[in-house]
Amino acid sequence: MNALTAEELLAWADRTATEWRALLTTYPEALAFPCDVNQGQSVGDLVHHIVEAELGFATRLCSTTALAREQVPRDTAEALYATHDRAMEMLRELLSREYVDWEELLDFSPRGSAAFRATRRTVFVHLLMHSIRHHAQLATAVRHGGLRADWGMDYLFMGVQ
Repeated sequence: MNALTAEELLAWADRTATEWRALLTTYPEALAFPCDVNQGQSVGDLVHHIVEAELGFATRLCSTTALAREQVPRDTAEALYATHDRAMEMLRELLSREYVDWEELLDFSPRGSAAFRATRRTVFVHLLMHSIRHHAQLATAVRHGGLRADWGMDYLFMGVQ
């Protein structure tokens, strides 16, 4: 048995973000709902964390320059998820390259954490699972705010045979 491909994992994370973008665009007030995940104050803070991390890791994986955290927009769902789109484009371009050294060790110095080294493959998987995990946490926060995320978020419901 083979595990998920990089493309399948990317599709899951991107579909998850697409569903959240739609919900948060339809109900923009949900961005202000309380949410204490990742030491934030609101759903908007958590979404900002998700997309900022996606872009930060994607830029490191692709050896490009990231926006400073304070430059990542946070005012609307469309602005937040435009950052997600940018990160996903970078990852798709990375996957389309003829050769990528997935076992290359990369150095990371995240804000508020100790520096570490990890393979490009490990960081790619982490980036997408981090996004999926935090998006799942949003379901609880918006439900507490009175909204329901009414789509199947699990991989089982992605439509992959």
